[in-house]
Amino acid sequence: MVNNLGNQNSLFNQFIAEVRDEQIQKDSMRFRRNMERLGEIFAYELSKKLAFENKEITTSLGIKEVAVLKSQPVIASILRAGLPFHTGLLNFFDKAENAFISAYRKHDKNGGFEIQIEYISCPDLTDKILILADPMLATGASMVKTYKELCIYGKPAHTYFASVLASLEGIDYVRKHLSTDDVSIWVGAIDDELTAQAYIVPGLGDAGDLAFGNKLQY
Repeated sequence: MVNNLGNQNSLFNQFIAEVRDEQIQKDSMRFRRNMERLGEIFAYELSKKLAFENKEITTSLGIKEVAVLKSQPVIASILRAGLPFHTGLLNFFDKAENAFISAYRKHDKNGGFEIQIEYISCPDLTDKILILADPMLATGASMVKTYKELCIYGKPAHTYFASVLASLEGIDYVRKHLSTDDVSIWVGAIDDELTAQAYIVPGLGDAGDLAFGNKLQY
């Protein structure tokens, strides 16, 4: 159920290192571009799991039969942190339909929180491949809740959760609450720890703030 792309040595891990590096993070444009590049690699690796069909391609000198993608997936991202990652996926799945979800942690006075979803823009998902992208899979609660909300728009044939970093706790939460027949998890790295505020350690910090600037807290 879990595919860890960081387990093999490649340039992928160079980009993971850079999005974690607190010095390189000071350049928000580079952070966004690295997230985009990671999304492109995720798209390439995920494409190997999708269905292909043979198509005759006419060149200037003849005809060649080539295996091409049978159908495009739907790419869904949780705003706002997921936008650069989403762009990278879309660069490769360039004819994909898209969905966007506004979700956030609503904190209570005791330090806990619940996931609030305010807005979803989504095409019909019936029998389609869904890629649900969020840079950080921390507790897993936002991914699971978002997936269930998206299923209102039709049951996907299969869903790939794509996250740059994940915690063991978040992965376990997804495993506990969703069927492995319906969902698989793709990550760039897995960290062992969550803080009391449910941030991944060592992680990389707040991906949304690093990409787009600090936000006010209310």
